[in-house]
Amino acid sequence: MDVQRKKGILEVCVLAVLKKGPSYGYLIIRELERCVDISESTLYPILKRLEQGGSLETYRMEYNGRMRKYYRLTQGGQRKIDAFLDEWDELREMYQFVAEQNAQVPEPESTGQRPAETGQEVCAAESDDTSADEGREKGEEVRP
Repeated sequence: MDVQRKKGILEVCVLAVLKKGPSYGYLIIRELERCVDISESTLYPILKRLEQGGSLETYRMEYNGRMRKYYRLTQGGQRKIDAFLDEWDELREMYQFVAEQNAQVPEPESTGQRPAETGQEVCAAESDDTSADEGREKGEEVRP
């Protein structure tokens, strides 16, 4: 997956965990393991960015004799979750379009490269004129 896209999605996943209530780093990692493998070295910079961006806030509480840092979702973080969910329909349509186009365009046989790599035209205008197809069948040279 593209690094920038994954980074943005990970941020929203972290915010989604915090939607259930305040939490701390180790517990956030455990929650995220349901959908993605994430380490502390990945999580803490994300938490820092989200805090600086106003999507979450922090506070400290004592736990078993030591201070633990907790993270809490803000209204800005909730807006970020909402915007992500609002984009889902548009993104799904884009992925569906790419998948459909990919399934419709065969790879060139001679080079093994995709049409965009060979300079071949990927999309051709549809036409009711079948004379070009008939000419190809007869072995005649057909010019566009």
